[in-house]
Amino acid sequence: MELATTNLPSSDLDAFWMPFTANRQFKASPRLLVAAEGMYYTTADGRQIIDGTAGLWCVNAGHGRREIADAVQKQVMQLDFAPTFQMGHPAPFELATRLVELLPGDLNRVFFTNSGSESVDTALKIAIAYHRLKGQGARQRLIGRERGYHGVNFGGTAVGGTGANRKLFGNIVTGIDHLSHTHNLEHNAFTRGQPQWGEHLANELERLVTLHDASTIAAVIVEPVAGSTGVLLPPVGYLQKLRQICDKHGILLIFDEVITGFGRLGKPFAADYFGVIPDMITVAKGITNATVPMGAVFVREEIYQTFVQGIENGIEFFHGYTYSGHPVACAASLATLDIYKKEGLLTRVSEIANYWEDAVHSLRGLPHVIDLRNLGLVGAIELESIPGKPGARGYETFVKCYQQGALVRAAGDNIALSPPLIIEKQHIDELFGVVTDVLKQLA
Repeated sequence: MELATTNLPSSDLDAFWMPFTANRQFKASPRLLVAAEGMYYTTADGRQIIDGTAGLWCVNAGHGRREIADAVQKQVMQLDFAPTFQMGHPAPFELATRLVELLPGDLNRVFFTNSGSESVDTALKIAIAYHRLKGQGARQRLIGRERGYHGVNFGGTAVGGTGANRKLFGNIVTGIDHLSHTHNLEHNAFTRGQPQWGEHLANELERLVTLHDASTIAAVIVEPVAGSTGVLLPPVGYLQKLRQICDKHGILLIFDEVITGFGRLGKPFAADYFGVIPDMITVAKGITNATVPMGAVFVREEIYQTFVQGIENGIEFFHGYTYSGHPVACAASLATLDIYKKEGLLTRVSEIANYWEDAVHSLRGLPHVIDLRNLGLVGAIELESIPGKPGARGYETFVKCYQQGALVRAAGDNIALSPPLIIEKQHIDELFGVVTDVLKQLA
């Protein structure tokens, strides 16, 4: 007898328009999670499934952390909300100070948002305004990258390079261009870690500079590791070359670390891992262990000083959100940072990265597997597409993994894996045991 997947009447599923979901398909056979602890979710039918995706790349410290829950409860009762427009409360000041201690270089100013999407749009606005304040108002062009994902607000959608996210909305922001992506199966299939081939792809930025002229370009934004489109890894030297070209032409470089931030690669940030300091870093997700929505933009000192110098009493940056630096989100983030520090989670991945890498590449030779990729505690399985049905094999794998006890993420015909940073070797074995069994069952 097939287990029920929900105890909700079907009519109760109607009102919620689900994001990034095939709504009719889901509501015909819903997959509902009702509880979580440590490395596991509990489904509505009472099964435990191992979390191979840290929720949505975000529950870095594992589920059900009592320290965060207690901090949130205490903050709600003490100060549920206070504005940060021309007012303040202690929490965001304390949190910003704690955060900049983790950051490389002079990334020592923090602007709080509520999500990765808001962080990206904030960073893009900072970039354009910065050049205007420097007397270079013609620098308004923004450059993203093919197969990049930078959230779903207007700016992030425009600089993002995912066709499905863009096609319904047309040319919603003008003055946008894109670098080529770095994924190449011919040269890099089954590479362990960063691929050796592809550094030269950064020179695409020089071509765009020649096309548009550097005097019109405000910023380049890239994910150090592109996550949502299937875990696309930067070739050795690629990010360093981007930094050099941006410096040469006075272009700001923004790292979108919504996924890679807070320990995913075995360093606090990808900027540390790759040894490249951008002008801004956007974050969210792991900043609160996903307990309360929050995001932030980390900004270099010179950029901040450009805004505040010369203005005595006026508002320097006409931008912000009602919930920027929300007390409850700050409490959740401070408690999360305490856990990261106490348990060494921002660097723990370096201890298990080799075991993880071996597990990922153990799948080589299984049916339909055409590539395997890994870096830090991120992995991807690229599957051969069914002719005329792109994404179908990836979705089938996702559903079967869920049915057999593991949560993975399908990105087209790529299966992305990014478990909580608390994962142990036995969890890795369990997760890949399920994935192996499912891959062997694929038609």
